[in-house]
Amino acid sequence: MKRLENKVAIITGAAQGMGAAHAKLFVEEGAKVVLTDLNEEKGQAVAAELGENAIFVKQDVTSEEDWKVVVAKAEEVFGPVNILVNNAGISVNKSIMDMSLEEYRRIVDINQVSVFLGMRAVVPSMEKAGKGSIINVSSINGLVGGAIGYTDTKFAVRGMTKAAAIELTRKGIRVNSVHPGVIATPMIQQEDAKDAIEEFAKFIPLKRIAQPEEVSNMVLFLASDESSYSTGSEFVVDGGLTAQ
Repeated sequence: MKRLENKVAIITGAAQGMGAAHAKLFVEEGAKVVLTDLNEEKGQAVAAELGENAIFVKQDVTSEEDWKVVVAKAEEVFGPVNILVNNAGISVNKSIMDMSLEEYRRIVDINQVSVFLGMRAVVPSMEKAGKGSIINVSSINGLVGGAIGYTDTKFAVRGMTKAAAIELTRKGIRVNSVHPGVIATPMIQQEDAKDAIEEFAKFIPLKRIAQPEEVSNMVLFLASDESSYSTGSEFVVDGGLTAQ
């Protein structure tokens, strides 16, 4: 039996990068997956590639109404939701003195508020399903310092995960956070960051950046019943970076 057989999952930010990798692996392991993103063209293409067990819904993760639509669509097409992967996120490479309040609040809305909205929206559906697993994608910058805005929100995701895990355990819902290090995604491969990332990789104990699929394997474990005794915990995928 496949590891996610008969499970229904929502994955945000799934049009590319880690989100797309998570969706592909989930479908391979038997899940029915709702992919969401603002990038409709790429999101539709990924869903089409994955076949009948995947659909795409355009979503602004900062919109309470959009979350209601996504959960309703998941239930309509596939049934009650078992898994939520809060994967969507952004980073702005600016100093504290150069970042505007508008830019800062945008990071907070996408990286932090969306996680709150997603968890709140999906709980009733998971109760219908009988149990659930929420995986919040934080970062190693939810454990150690990094860019302003990004670090702040990723620490917040870590804290929200623990608070939600304690509250939701009585509903049969587990909540864990994943903390990727340097991953080969479009966000870090932008021209203004590419050279710096390649130089930084030399200081990672494993001497390389990770592929998205290496994070997907951790997310799969947490989505599956194999992690049935894990909740409120942090799972680090960083090639040893934070062990130094």
